[in-house]
Amino acid sequence: MKCDRCKETIQEGEQRDLHGQTLCEDCYMDALSPARTCDPWAVHSAKALSKARGGNLEINETQAKILRILKETGGAEPRIISERLQLRPSDLEREIAALRHMEKIRGELREGKKIVRLW
Repeated sequence: MKCDRCKETIQEGEQRDLHGQTLCEDCYMDALSPARTCDPWAVHSAKALSKARGGNLEINETQAKILRILKETGGAEPRIISERLQLRPSDLEREIAALRHMEKIRGELREGKKIVRLW
């Protein structure tokens, strides 16, 4: 059996059904809890936490790699970042959302393309 979204093989009994789709656990979780880059409460929380920690918020290894790529390139399409880091698009979206909430990155349109760049 294959996931209707990512097309990965799902072991028998591990599938999840949602709105008529058969999904693997990762796609099911992404569908139930999508990443939200524009979340004022998340930004507020990140700022408050940063202030409480003296301006330092910890980032994970993947987030650090994303920031390095953006510093090197001056901004890149999510697809390019995803390919360079070999991340699923939904995993990249979650990392981008976290960095956006910390106001480390932002999005912009360049020549009609969605670009992620440093804040």
